[in-house]
Amino acid sequence: MEQNTRQLIAELAAKYETAAFLPADPSSFMHSVQGDANREATAFLASCLSYGSRKQFFPKIQFIIDSAHGDVDRWVRSGAWRNDIPDTAECYYRLYKFGDMHRLISAYESMLCEHGSMKEYVRRHAATGIEAVAAICRYFAEHNASTVVPRNTQSACKRVCMFLRWMVRTDSPVDLGLWADIIDRRTLIMPLDTHVVQEALRLGLLKSRTASMSTARRLTDAMLEVFPDDPLRGDFALFGLGVDEETK
Repeated sequence: MEQNTRQLIAELAAKYETAAFLPADPSSFMHSVQGDANREATAFLASCLSYGSRKQFFPKIQFIIDSAHGDVDRWVRSGAWRNDIPDTAECYYRLYKFGDMHRLISAYESMLCEHGSMKEYVRRHAATGIEAVAAICRYFAEHNASTVVPRNTQSACKRVCMFLRWMVRTDSPVDLGLWADIIDRRTLIMPLDTHVVQEALRLGLLKSRTASMSTARRLTDAMLEVFPDDPLRGDFALFGLGVDEETK
């Protein structure tokens, strides 16, 4: 990677990884609630719904928080969520029916019952970022909830990788770092979507437009050249590159 590209990425990351990033980002929802367990639960369900138009999926996340009266962890553990998320074919958000969300939260409730928390489940089944992605995908696949959580790591698993960024990275005004003691942030995988691929191609960091896990890992390796201790800091840089270009 050329030195000027490294410098640009570092400058963009510093510019955009600030508290000002939060209001327009789904990570804001986990900051709107209190308590580590509640933040973890809110972050997980918010990440699951974070695709498409923010104007459309933000209200769907807020519906969950409102239904839970601000305590998503308790809402899930108590089974109270069943009053708000029925197992029906009615659309919840885009491709997701209420029934899909019902199966997702039912599986999540089972995880909390069996392991105490998602963090404890991951602690028992993973030691690195990619292992954590695989473990989360495997659990929900085994519990008939693969409509929302990918079945395996053949795809880029963008939203799972984003959730792990929120949970693992420390020293950030955006990410919570609640799992920093079980996963090394150096092993996290870049959350890869069409926008990130586009910006990475413009910088010459990728050659393929395919949003696969292998592509996500190649981009992560490129970011390790710039941020050897914290590659997902580069996620803010690629976001910022698009914003800067729109501003120009």
